[in-house]
Amino acid sequence: MSPNHVRGPHNLVFTNDHRAFGPIVVVLVVVGCWLTAVSAQWLETTIYLPDSSGPMALCYNSRQNKVYCANSGYSPAADSTVTVIDGATNQVIAIVTAGRLPTALCYNTQNSKVYCANEGSGNVTVIDGATNQVIITVTAGYGLWALCYNPQNNKVYACQLDGRVTVIDGATNQVIATVIAGNWPRALCYNPGSNRVYSANWGSGTVTVIDGATNQVITTVTVGNQPKALCCNPQNNKVYCANEGSGSVTVIDGATNGVIATVTTGYSPSALCYNLQDNKVYCANEGGGTVSVIDGATNEVIATVTAGEWPGALCHDPQHNKVYCANSNSGDVTVIHGATNGVVATIAVGDRPTALTPSPNPVRVYVASYEGSSISVLRDSGGGIEETMNDERRSHGRPRRASPESKQQAADSIQGGTV
Repeated sequence: MSPNHVRGPHNLVFTNDHRAFGPIVVVLVVVGCWLTAVSAQWLETTIYLPDSSGPMALCYNSRQNKVYCANSGYSPAADSTVTVIDGATNQVIAIVTAGRLPTALCYNTQNSKVYCANEGSGNVTVIDGATNQVIITVTAGYGLWALCYNPQNNKVYACQLDGRVTVIDGATNQVIATVIAGNWPRALCYNPGSNRVYSANWGSGTVTVIDGATNQVITTVTVGNQPKALCCNPQNNKVYCANEGSGSVTVIDGATNGVIATVTTGYSPSALCYNLQDNKVYCANEGGGTVSVIDGATNEVIATVTAGEWPGALCHDPQHNKVYCANSNSGDVTVIHGATNGVVATIAVGDRPTALTPSPNPVRVYVASYEGSSISVLRDSGGGIEETMNDERRSHGRPRRASPESKQQAADSIQGGTV
């Protein structure tokens, strides 16, 4: 045996001759450079919040180019707050005090206001989009879970787990109606084609259809078990309801409120989004680790895309025609090409990503990671170049977790108004 070799336990042979690994070192360097290039294309920066902030929801202010993040964790420094981020610089410009356990956000385009639903305190915080100041706190009811905005009548809807939907006037900030829906409403969406609001009632297996002008219930549609998510297809005037307990999506006619089709998806469908450019609907199947792609015209599943573990949030970037899927358990985001349905990239982000929002100026996607207490900023600067990353490359390409010292420095600077 060469003097440069040593026999170890289990007859394994070790060497201290670095020349033996020359080619391997070269290969590792090349692979490392390739991974760095891929990460650089997508992950622009990471905004670190104080530990245990629990970023839960995101929304975008198109008038002032700001991104808002509702923090619902257990950090004394950031719990029950909304972080405001400049969409041009990615700098944190304000931290707004909200109510207990904020769970949802939405933006009022007409009055440039942001609404934050606070599940624990049973109210809605109304934030001025220009000044970042709280205008008013509107009492609604406990168990607030979702919000949506009606631009035609300038109204905001907040659903509560006790079966009610509170209607807030967007101009006066006053509660103008309380609508009785089904048991445990979990999602809301607005249909501009018929000026109707839909409430998915998880506990009763129904969708309540509300008239956007009169605030009256038009009808109640029976769907599958445990309806959890909604989205609207304005091109064909359809509303889609993901049924978590049935493994299906119910397609509702926006004009007649009749059920057009029931589409079989993967296990535990929990999120939906719409691609206007290709007229497709995407359904994230949490339990199956897949995304079902549904043709908006035919209601047929045209592709099943493999995502990460426990996909639970979706959004569409219309500028690059890409769909982003946040995978909670694997801590990454799957990027899907809107035209080909192929996976463009898988980007590692923080622990347990739970929310996404696109920003058009410049084109970015923000990812809130609940357990990572961070917001990852993704930017598609590759001009449509597709990257296919296998599991090994994904694990090696995962960004390093910030050290406690660096995270504390970031948190301290956030408290001072900068990142």
